[in-house]
Amino acid sequence: MSANLQSTYSQTGGVPAVRHRVLRNTYWLLALSMIPTVLGALVGVSTGFALPGGVFGMVLFLAVAFGFIWAIEKTKQSGAGIAVLMGFTFFMGLMLTPILTRTLGFANGGTLIMTAFGGTASILAVMASIATVSKRDFSAMGKWLMAGVVVLILASIANIFLGMSALSIVISVMAIAIFSAYILYDVQRIVNGGETNYITATLSIYLSVFNIFSNLLALLGIGGGSRE
Repeated sequence: MSANLQSTYSQTGGVPAVRHRVLRNTYWLLALSMIPTVLGALVGVSTGFALPGGVFGMVLFLAVAFGFIWAIEKTKQSGAGIAVLMGFTFFMGLMLTPILTRTLGFANGGTLIMTAFGGTASILAVMASIATVSKRDFSAMGKWLMAGVVVLILASIANIFLGMSALSIVISVMAIAIFSAYILYDVQRIVNGGETNYITATLSIYLSVFNIFSNLLALLGIGGGSRE
């Protein structure tokens, strides 16, 4: 047990209290991470920021994203980890520029964005609640969820060349299902003591929330976007 965890353990009265503290700090940091995300989205939409298209753009995005994730992992035991995480969420806000710009081009674009936000918040609340109160062990889901993410990445790369609307819908539906399950998995890991660092925990849940929101918004744009 690390010195920091020993101190937290002694100050908060045992394992359940430590896990509660990690979960509480994770939720607070997750809420805080929405601020730079919104700022990044506002900057992106107002400036028209966009990465290059095609495979090169995806590779560039993945390189920057994994660079941030590596830096967060290296600094997660200090306050610097929070700063790096905030920088990452600002970058992810910028990455919402294309879909937000496209959605705002609809007459009901603002409504679609708020609907996607509300739907994402509802999924987060439901999955987190289930993970907190359920006696079922969801730890076995981890390897299947990771395999699902690999399939999503490969399908997304393939669809860059194929450009199939039907495949885009399938990818978005799969992404929403997989990352909803990831929230269940990650929150229960905190509850069961499998994750004791709230910065790492926040990163994991944030990525799920981001992917649910962006894919839900994509589906709403396809099915409910109005040009009138």
